Amino acid sequence: MNINVETERLLLNPIAPSDSLFMLDLLNTEGWLTYIGDRKVRNERDAKQYIDELLQKEHFFYHVIKLKGTNQPIGVVSFIVRASQLYPDIGFALLPAFAKKGYAYEATVAYLTAVKESKSFEKILGITLPHNQPSIELLEKIGLQFQEKFIENGVELALYSRSLAD
Repeated sequence: MNINVETERLLLNPIAPSDSLFMLDLLNTEGWLTYIGDRKVRNERDAKQYIDELLQKEHFFYHVIKLKGTNQPIGVVSFIVRASQLYPDIGFALLPAFAKKGYAYEATVAYLTAVKESKSFEKILGITLPHNQPSIELLEKIGLQFQEKFIENGVELALYSRSLAD
């Protein structure tokens, strides 16, 4: 679901090729590499190609989180409808300098509110590594509850979910 969302402090806009330098930084942070995985993006050209590939995927929606006053990109919220799951999953990542300031929570809640208002989905998932405590804490804070652990591509993952019904 490509949408524009505004909060008190943030703007969320669909990712664009012009976000390549920001994505180069984000994709190479320790947190991304540890918890999401190495996407082999090493330069701006790789980052543009990565964004182009995201934009070609029918059910992958990435939104860049920007500070409202300066338009500085600080993170992403993803919304992905995976063939392996019945419902879409929400994800998030921030540059380290902007972590632990409530930005991921603010952006994710705003995005989920827009998804809920669209009445397009009855449930939302969150998928993370079982030891990714910061992600688990945010998923629980936004109302997702642990459902189960499962193996995908040889990796153990934790599945969280939340109803979007009123």
